[in-house]
Amino acid sequence: MNGEMSGDDLEGRQGRGHEKIDYVFKVVVIGDSAVGKTQILSRFAKNEFCFDSKSTIGVEFQTRTVTINSKVIKAQIWDTAGQERYRAVTSAYYRGALGAMLVYDITKRQTFDHVARWVEELRAHADNTIVITLIGNKADLVDLRVVPTEDAVEFAEDQGLFFFETSALRGDNVEAAFFNLLEEIYNVVSKKALSCGNGRSNDSDAATLKGLKIDVVSGSEHLEVSEMKKLSACSCSS
Repeated sequence: MNGEMSGDDLEGRQGRGHEKIDYVFKVVVIGDSAVGKTQILSRFAKNEFCFDSKSTIGVEFQTRTVTINSKVIKAQIWDTAGQERYRAVTSAYYRGALGAMLVYDITKRQTFDHVARWVEELRAHADNTIVITLIGNKADLVDLRVVPTEDAVEFAEDQGLFFFETSALRGDNVEAAFFNLLEEIYNVVSKKALSCGNGRSNDSDAATLKGLKIDVVSGSEHLEVSEMKKLSACSCSS
């Protein structure tokens, strides 16, 4: 699919409650504690932001049904449920995950420095075809930024990850990041099905996950993912 994704396009692609579900995609949201994982999830799933949010306790996930390539897809998005504070994120958490949102806080350098460890953990426990998106959250706190966008772009390109900077508070890029992830998962699933149908091996599946070139456009607020489409910052306010 080519062309720009507008706010209207995003709204029009939300699944309708009575439609048959074609796919269920499990997505995990990981990263250090207090980077805004639960807030990003709430913004996408319910268009909510809670100012007095407490640390997540217990296993939690939320869902949202959307339409991608004429297919109705139920995104089942799991929160680490505070486990990351104890380095106790288990392999069961990753089991069956087709995508991952790896979140850091642009105002806390340590959360970005730990991203490499999270990537290692993902690749150790998750399927080798998992689609990974790196998220620099709290982009609205411009004056408090300590992680340059360029550092994250370089890491994402090196590791073959997709990359967005978001603001769960304002809603900037949250929709675009999730839709991009779900579309990439759909592409992988479709190619797997095609390969199986043709009796071919899936050894090349991992190649489909190589990150696309990421260019920074107009500072850090808008990112262009080449070969896909332009993803403009999108406000999720109702």
